Amino acid sequence: MTRMFVDAWDPSYGASFEGGDAADGPGSPSSAQVNTDVEIPADQWAPVDVPARLKPPDVVFLVDGVRRNDAGLWTAEEDGQSYAGLAASYAAGVVRCDLHNGRAELAGARVARGLFTASPSAEDVTAGSVRYEVHRVSGTGEASKLPAAVQPPLTALEIDISSEARNHGSDGADLLVVDGPLRNRRQLPRTIGYVKTQQKQYLSAALTTVVTSLKPAQRTPVFGMGTVWGGWSWYLRLPGASGAPWAGIVRIECSPDLTPDQAIELAELSAATLPRFASSAYKDPRAPQNLVPIAGLERRLRGMLGDSRVLHRALTTATARLR
Repeated sequence: MTRMFVDAWDPSYGASFEGGDAADGPGSPSSAQVNTDVEIPADQWAPVDVPARLKPPDVVFLVDGVRRNDAGLWTAEEDGQSYAGLAASYAAGVVRCDLHNGRAELAGARVARGLFTASPSAEDVTAGSVRYEVHRVSGTGEASKLPAAVQPPLTALEIDISSEARNHGSDGADLLVVDGPLRNRRQLPRTIGYVKTQQKQYLSAALTTVVTSLKPAQRTPVFGMGTVWGGWSWYLRLPGASGAPWAGIVRIECSPDLTPDQAIELAELSAATLPRFASSAYKDPRAPQNLVPIAGLERRLRGMLGDSRVLHRALTTATARLR
């Protein structure tokens, strides 16, 4: 029988034997091939206003997911080998905003838990009243790579819950806003990815000046991105930001399967819709980019994950019984 041991190191700090740095801001240039002549020739780029007669959709769905590392583990295999493991909780939810009637409600939320490891013999772990389902990762399963393994099942959960919410609360004329890049959610109809933290610089210096000159509710023209996921993208400035050049700037993307005209239509809808959800600095330290419905949804989902200390103790007890 495979034995398991819970690492006493707080998993919120990563593995006990490594560290890392996170880039912040758009200072790092991207190697992606970018087509800036999609909507307007690059030499004619200028801030784009919302069309005067354009109205936002009556219903907007905003989906987000959260995840938490509950405990790091190690296995002791019968052949003497040892594998790292990560017990993680994650949740996805959808807020349905009825703009016509001025009402917002939680349209669905779900919690899941997983044990991520490359151990060939590890099994599900029941810790108290919850079960951590084994997710076998490929390769050698280094501890540093295990947190990234949580993203695919979390994305799948977001897709499921978004589809359910739309099936029960939409007439087909809505807009779905995914918090973060679209990645493999690009098949969802009428969907945009909302990227509030700018890690990479995708545009030339000349076109970046168009981004930093945006006024609230203005956007850049649509451009094509030749990244691994591809897609159409544009920048938008939200209201309520400070005067810093990149304050309140978000990048939005949509599926590469759409035509340029369809992408431009979504860009116009985003500029007509998202500014009304911008948060205020006195309420949210990530204002205005952290949209109000998303902030409320994150708080709700994190509460649904349960007490991390209780789960850590339950995992310690459960794995002790396996030894």
